Amino acid sequence: MPIAQRVDESTASRHAADADFARDVAERAGAILLERYERVGEVSYKSAKDVVTEVDHLSEALILGSIRERFPSDGILAEESGEHRGRGPGARAAATGAHQTDRAASAARSLASGRSWIVDPLDGTVNYANGLPLFCVSVALIVDGRPAVGVVHEPLRDETFWATADGPAMLGDRVLAVSAKDKSTDLVIQLALAGRAVASRARAVRKAVRVTRNIGSSALAFTYVAAGRFDAAIQTAGMSAWDIAAAGLIAERAGAVVTDAEGGSWFDIARATRTFGCLAAPPAHHAELLRLSRQPAG
Repeated sequence: MPIAQRVDESTASRHAADADFARDVAERAGAILLERYERVGEVSYKSAKDVVTEVDHLSEALILGSIRERFPSDGILAEESGEHRGRGPGARAAATGAHQTDRAASAARSLASGRSWIVDPLDGTVNYANGLPLFCVSVALIVDGRPAVGVVHEPLRDETFWATADGPAMLGDRVLAVSAKDKSTDLVIQLALAGRAVASRARAVRKAVRVTRNIGSSALAFTYVAAGRFDAAIQTAGMSAWDIAAAGLIAERAGAVVTDAEGGSWFDIARATRTFGCLAAPPAHHAELLRLSRQPAG
């Protein structure tokens, strides 16, 4: 695993205090997940394939309560409860609830300026509810529409991945770097394709790499690119801001090229919920993986 030296503590990020806060709250939320792992109570269905557990709500309540206490004027976009406006001096005016319109579209109008937090209290809920050990907590700070801090905490391994927009990607206090493999045939990648000619496109990608996997947690998969556990991650649909806000920043600061599934900007809070995809890969492999994932084999 390509983990480099420990970070030089003399070069502090301007977002250091926010990163410390995000790490602490993600780890405390992770303790809730860990305490109830394999003891899940009620499981509800948000859609035919999308579930939510009582633990999602407990984790989110802890995170949102902590943000409200520490940063009452900041906005929040959370997976389970949607958009929350800041309170008190400096907060933006209240607006309609997130469930009356698409959450991401509503958030785009109010959270694209100033400071906002994007929270996924339990990414990999289906894994968690079925006892599969691949899930995480994701917390990101967005400043004027761009990710400034990203934290992904994996409770079962007690690992906290994090990055700031002006610093390196980290695992604890160790600097991360993406895979340095030369040959595409050596790559192990996260692959989740959808859309036109999906079987042909998936076959083309699989022929070009060593092996593909789909671990059922977008945030964890893209974070693993930063640590070299995956050489790349491709998901072409079904993503929301809370899936990628933290993980995309962590992968990018580790040296990955991160784009959306069409090669454009990977983060835009105005994107509709569950409608876009992302690709993260080392610079040497990004263009070819993007081509293969977009185009049916000839």
